[in-house]
Amino acid sequence: MGAGRVGVTLAETLEEHGHSVGIIDQNPEAFRRLSADFEGRRVTGLGFDRDALVQAGIEDARAFAAVSSGDNSNIIAARVVRETFGVSDVVARIYDPRRAEIYERFGISTVATVRWTADQVLRRMMPRGAESQFTDASGRVRLCEMDTHPAWVGSSVRDVQRVSRARVAYLTRLGEGYIPAPDDLLQENDVVHMLVETARVNDVQRVLAVRPPVEKE
Repeated sequence: MGAGRVGVTLAETLEEHGHSVGIIDQNPEAFRRLSADFEGRRVTGLGFDRDALVQAGIEDARAFAAVSSGDNSNIIAARVVRETFGVSDVVARIYDPRRAEIYERFGISTVATVRWTADQVLRRMMPRGAESQFTDASGRVRLCEMDTHPAWVGSSVRDVQRVSRARVAYLTRLGEGYIPAPDDLLQENDVVHMLVETARVNDVQRVLAVRPPVEKE
């Protein structure tokens, strides 16, 4: 729902990955943002209107994203899709972070645009510690983006894992993610993503936030 820049990017990316996509917007002119080769359904209407949702294919949908410019419209649409059509994977874009926290309690995943953008900018301006990116269903294991001291540059992935007693899941290097080999060396500006026991997240971050220990000869 929503054929703005975010909605169009989502729709086209999903289609590029082989998914069937339907996109809803109350303004038919908004569909002009879609590329000429987009093959998905275009439905003019309100994203919380049941008929519009059915036309877009909600009855067979695997997931739904409400990314219009209105918080109220997004959350109403998300609740209709979840509660009426039984789609479990539903996400809503919310501009007001206080509302986002409330709607999370309803079981609707939210992306609080302003808060997310501010957090991402701040994270690139100053160290902020471990940032949890995923938690398994039991809550015992987390995937975290870790802040690393510059002195870790040149250390091997094996050394990082040995000292921290945690697993390097992948690195982000020059904007692209890849799974390193144990002998690969950390490079400047690498972002380190680690699998860590939840109880040890702070311990691992403290280890990586300082210089690596000097090996005794």
